[in-house]
Amino acid sequence: MKKKVKILLVDDDVKNSMLLKRFIEAEGYEVVYANNGRVGLELYASERPDLILLDINMPEMDGFEMAREIRANDRRVIIFFLTDRTEKADRLHGFSLKGNDYIPKPFYPEELLAKIDERLDRIVLDEEVEYHFGSTYFYPNLSLLTFNGETHSLSVRQSEILRLLADNIGKMVERDLILERVWGNASYANSLALNVQISYLRRSLADPSLSIVSIKKRGYILMAE
Repeated sequence: MKKKVKILLVDDDVKNSMLLKRFIEAEGYEVVYANNGRVGLELYASERPDLILLDINMPEMDGFEMAREIRANDRRVIIFFLTDRTEKADRLHGFSLKGNDYIPKPFYPEELLAKIDERLDRIVLDEEVEYHFGSTYFYPNLSLLTFNGETHSLSVRQSEILRLLADNIGKMVERDLILERVWGNASYANSLALNVQISYLRRSLADPSLSIVSIKKRGYILMAE
């Protein structure tokens, strides 16, 4: 039996949601359900889930708006968009709202479960994991950087990218590896999103002794003087 991780499923398709809820619960997860974004936001506040499975087209409050409300105060909860909106603009918008994955409908429940398992397996239970490079301290499970006594918050996705770079400091980490580990695939839309996240990370690393070097079309290196 898996550790009791709480998942919030928000989707106005009640019939299919109940089937998916039972499938995920059979694997040992706790699942709470909401049939629209407004109720979903209320349940998020009261239940404090570890992961949210979020449809986009819903009455009262759509998934994008719900994600925006959550990310205004919470960068750590994992958000998977589950949707039949597959246009590049929608995918990029989802990632701009700090969604952790964007899964097109229809999907196999087994595939979704594998993505949930893989994402949660990355979470190290010991929140005191610490990286020290230059004059900067990085706490990946808290999504925090500290430099000269000042603290800067990162998104979950930015923390995952920086952790890959920090684990290989001074060495190139291939773009495709980052895309597979952080987004799940190396699609064009995800590649664009990676460029944006690297730009955010560079601005967040205030320590002048640190830099993220791009190797054109190949990967990135975290350098510390």
